[in-house]
Amino acid sequence: MPSIEDQKKESSELLQLVSFMIDKEEFGVNILYVQEINRMFQITKVPNAPYFVDGVVNLRGRVIPVIDLRTKLGIERKEHDKNTRIVVVEVAGKTVGFIVDAVKEVLRIPTSITEAPPEIVTGINSEFIMAVAKLEDRLITLIDLEKILSGNEKQKLKEVA
Repeated sequence: MPSIEDQKKESSELLQLVSFMIDKEEFGVNILYVQEINRMFQITKVPNAPYFVDGVVNLRGRVIPVIDLRTKLGIERKEHDKNTRIVVVEVAGKTVGFIVDAVKEVLRIPTSITEAPPEIVTGINSEFIMAVAKLEDRLITLIDLEKILSGNEKQKLKEVA
C-alpha cells in the first residue's frame, strides 16, 4: 500500500496534454512534444510515400512530412474541413505533422486519473496507446508519440522529407 506521501506526490503530478478529435473519439498527446498547431494548408504529394503519409508541407522553410492520423490509427479517411488541423510535433528527433479532425483543448490532468489501457482495445492498434485518462464526463486516449511510428516507418519518413 503506498504511503500518504506517495499518494500526495502521485496526485500532484500533472500531465499537460493537447486533446484532439479523430472521428468521435478524443485523444491526447503530451504537450511537450507539440511545437505548434496549424490550420490545414496545401500538402504536396510525394511518390512512393508510406500509405499513412499524405505528403509534405513547407513550414517556414522546413519541409516536414504530414501523417494522416486517421489512417495511421486504422480509421477511415474523411474530407478535411474547417476544423481540420495539423499538429506539428517532434518525434525521435524528427519534426512531423499529424492531421487531426479538430483540436479540442489544452488540459492539465493529474496522473492519478490515468490508467493502462484495457488488454483488449477495439479498433485501434493498442501499442500506440500509453494510457486512458478518466475525466468526469469523458475518456481521453493518450497516444505515445514515440511508439506511433515503428523504426522502419521512421526510416521511411527520413526518405520522404
